[in-house]
Amino acid sequence: MTFSQLLSAAIRQKGNPVLVGLDPRWESLPQSCKTGAVADSFERFCKTIIDITAPLVPAVKPQAAFFEQYGPDGMTALRNVIRYAKQQGLLVIFDGKRNDIGSTAEAYAAGILGSESAWGADAMTVSPYLGDDSIEPFVKTAVERGAGVYVLVKTSNPGGKMLQDLEVEGQPIYRRVAEYVERLAQRTAGSVGAVVGATWAEQLAELRQVMPSAPFLVPGYGTQGGTAEDVAKAFHRDGSGALINNSRGIIFAHLSASDPEIRWEDAVESATRRMIAELHTLTER
Repeated sequence: MTFSQLLSAAIRQKGNPVLVGLDPRWESLPQSCKTGAVADSFERFCKTIIDITAPLVPAVKPQAAFFEQYGPDGMTALRNVIRYAKQQGLLVIFDGKRNDIGSTAEAYAAGILGSESAWGADAMTVSPYLGDDSIEPFVKTAVERGAGVYVLVKTSNPGGKMLQDLEVEGQPIYRRVAEYVERLAQRTAGSVGAVVGATWAEQLAELRQVMPSAPFLVPGYGTQGGTAEDVAKAFHRDGSGALINNSRGIIFAHLSASDPEIRWEDAVESATRRMIAELHTLTER
C-alpha cells in the first residue's frame, strides 16, 4: 500500500484525523512520571499517552529533538516509543525536519523511513530549503518503502513568514514550494504531503487549492491558537486529506484542567475526545 492509502485507512478506522504530538518536556511532566532518569521518564510518559490515545486516534508524531537532547539514552527512548506506537497500531510520523544533499539525504531517509529502517517511521518531516535535489532522495525512499514525506510549506511559527512569505518573481516562496510539492504528490500518488500551519487560516485555504493531491499535516491547533474552524480549510469535501496535530493541548492537558483533582491520564483522554468532537462538529465534514 502507498502511504496515502495507509493514512486514509487509519483515519477511516478511527473516524477522525487527530494526530497526537509526543513532545515530552521535563518541567511539564506529571509529578508521578518524574522517577529515575529523564529519558526513562519520557519513555514511560509517552507509552502511557499511547495507551490512552491509540484506541481513539490514527497517528502520533514524536518530536525527535525532545529525546535527542538527552543523548544516547534519549535516542533509545525515542526508538522504544516509536516501536511501542507501531505495536499499538498507530501510524508514526518522525518529526525531525531533516534535510541535506546527496548521499547524506539518502542516509537520513534510509535510517528513518519504513518498517525496515532503524527508526521504523511511517513518515517524516523534511525542510525544502536546500532545494529539489535535497528532497528527491526522501521521495525515492518513501515510494520504495510505502512511507510518506511531509515537506515544510507554511509553518505555524510567526517567524516563518520571514522567508516563506518573501516574494520571488511575483509569488511568495511558500507558494512556489507548494507547487513543487503538488507535482511530487501527483507523481507519487500522495506519498508526498505538506506541513501547513493552522495559524495561517487564509493561506491554509489557498494552499489546499494549490495542492489538491497532497496530504496535509496541520500544526498549530490548540495551544498555538489554531481552531477547528481554521483547520476545516485543510480538508477535501469528503473530509479526507489532512492530519491535525495537537501536542501540548493533549499530552499536558492536566496543566489546564478545570478540576485540579483530575488524574493526568483522564485529562489526556478528555482532551483527546474533546478535540475529536470539536472537529466533527465544527469542520462540517
